[in-house]
Amino acid sequence: MSSSDRRQFLILLAALPVAACGFTPAYAPGAGGDRLRGRVAVQAPDSRNEFAFAGRLSARLGQASTAEYTLTYSLRVERVSGGISPANDITRYTLKGEATYTLTENATGTRAAGGTVRNFTSWSATGSTVAGVTAEEAAAERLMTILADDIVARLIAEAP
Repeated sequence: MSSSDRRQFLILLAALPVAACGFTPAYAPGAGGDRLRGRVAVQAPDSRNEFAFAGRLSARLGQASTAEYTLTYSLRVERVSGGISPANDITRYTLKGEATYTLTENATGTRAAGGTVRNFTSWSATGSTVAGVTAEEAAAERLMTILADDIVARLIAEAP
């Protein structure tokens, strides 16, 4: 057997368990991502964090022209000091975030999916005041993106 034949054989052999388990790509026709795309109305945001969060959800799930589902959520964000210098100055902060969500089927009012995701992000506080405020705002936006992506991944995996 030549080396290229062996490689092809090994690739086919490695793909066999995946094919046997019924694996379907998330965005294949009829798969979880395809069933939700453009069919979920996201709760309207009330704050800066919610605006970034809802915007990311809408970008990933698509704009719903006629929504079959409604996604409601609540966010909780906590700022925690992380690094402290020998002079007792805070050099790093961490934002811990939690998003609780519920996907409801509009026609029946039944809960299709839901849960809670948690994550965090950090930023350095060693620059100027303006740099610190800008870094905190960027960290909050990153956290909202991370939480929204975690929810979308779970929704696709649990797609009704």
